[in-house]
Amino acid sequence: MADRLAVFLRAPRPGTVKTRIAAECGPEKTLEIYRELVAITLGALPARLPVELRFTPDDATDEIRPLLRDGWTAVPQGAGDLGERLGRAAEDAFAGGVRRWVVVGTDAPEMSAADLAWAFSGLVANDVVLGPALDGGYWLLGLSRRAPGLFGGIPWGESTVLEKTEAAARAAGLRCSRVRELADIDTAADWRAWKARSVRA
Repeated sequence: MADRLAVFLRAPRPGTVKTRIAAECGPEKTLEIYRELVAITLGALPARLPVELRFTPDDATDEIRPLLRDGWTAVPQGAGDLGERLGRAAEDAFAGGVRRWVVVGTDAPEMSAADLAWAFSGLVANDVVLGPALDGGYWLLGLSRRAPGLFGGIPWGESTVLEKTEAAARAAGLRCSRVRELADIDTAADWRAWKARSVRA
């Protein structure tokens, strides 16, 4: 298997998803928003691309199963912080013979199939591909080799995630490239701004 796309997502449970949005919109409305973000993300994925849904919490198999399509798999993320869970998913992929691995979340609804194609293409000549997010993080990460050092010591949730990840890659002698910058949907204001942009489009 040459390529694999991993999608990190949460079980659609009220009170556990998009907590910053929930602080303003309440758990039930936030769950609707989250379900829409997941549907948009999965709907943007190209046909025939091997996809693995990496879900949390680990007991959510029954809730994730309806999202699967032919050829897709679902695997629990397991324990640990985001870096540990990302590192585990990457290691599983390369141990299974994958040559190019890309991971996304469900927070960037403007992601397109073309973005994913660019990411996989970028991994032909690079070790790492990153999709910068406007908040200083990243909405996509791709690898063409094992790179466990990218996931340790990163201040997840802060505005320096992208900067520190690229610094770690350079320190490890890894070749890096980027795909386009996108907005993450983390707050109710982010959601409203994206909805306004999508209407204009």
